[in-house]
Amino acid sequence: MAVAEESHFGRAAARLGMAQPPLSQRVQRLEKELGVRLFERTSRQVTITEAGTLLLAEARELLARSDSFLAAARRIRDGETGLLRAALSPDISGETVAALLADFRRRHSGLELELHELSTAQQLAGFAAHELDVGLIHHPCDVTGLELGPVLRRDLGVLLPRGAAQAELDEVPLASLTGYDLVLFPRAGAPAVYDDLLTACARGGYTPAAVRHGQGASFVRGLVLSSGAVALGPRDTRPAASGDGDLVWRPLAGAPLAWRHSVAWPKGRGDAAVGAFADAATHALRATAGARSEAPARPLHLRPASEFWL
Repeated sequence: MAVAEESHFGRAAARLGMAQPPLSQRVQRLEKELGVRLFERTSRQVTITEAGTLLLAEARELLARSDSFLAAARRIRDGETGLLRAALSPDISGETVAALLADFRRRHSGLELELHELSTAQQLAGFAAHELDVGLIHHPCDVTGLELGPVLRRDLGVLLPRGAAQAELDEVPLASLTGYDLVLFPRAGAPAVYDDLLTACARGGYTPAAVRHGQGASFVRGLVLSSGAVALGPRDTRPAASGDGDLVWRPLAGAPLAWRHSVAWPKGRGDAAVGAFADAATHALRATAGARSEAPARPLHLRPASEFWL
């Protein structure tokens, strides 16, 4: 293209930032590969042939597609396009999910987000299997091999039947829940978080009569209403948000319990897309769930819950 436009090997070489002999050799190799003569050469001038003229438009289109291809590769490399495989834990409210998705689309409209609902244990397995790019995990957990965004805290309250004596209180002491069963998520989803919660309950004077397992909001509410149980959850899961008049949510006195989250991704794999997801998740949790920043996550030191509550 440069030789055709300049009609001179010297000027074309200068334009391309190279010496003239290598340029002449490249054109000769191209003519040999294509099997057609592209230029007529004399000692004074270079003239494009009819075959060269016919191929010049194709060459321009080919190079334009090549530039587009390389630009797309750079966008994928920098996380500006392509597919981002992300996950949220099941306790994230619908309002928070909607806010996160809207914010992420504003930040990265050209990126396809494949969002999954996965427990912390499932997310850690997904990272290890290279099946997940980014996720919102619960602490404590084993974060070996991961990079983390800021740790966000959501204070937990208690979900009670409206007729319970504790429902009359502005804040409920943990010890006053003695005698109630406790509804918790299945331990396999986040073992260390599960054990930490039971440990904190025991230290606060509440040892549940039994631990029942449930995860779906409707199932948990059914257990609370029918089986003499209470459930723990942050403010954004309170019944007022769902129109359930038979249950009430009350904060715990002294805020002794909390969910602790952060966005996580494999070390060295963070890019603009991961950063946009982390920013969107952090903003959504603060805006819709009352989350606030906390100190960085501590290293995980597991202790069995049986030491405190069995």
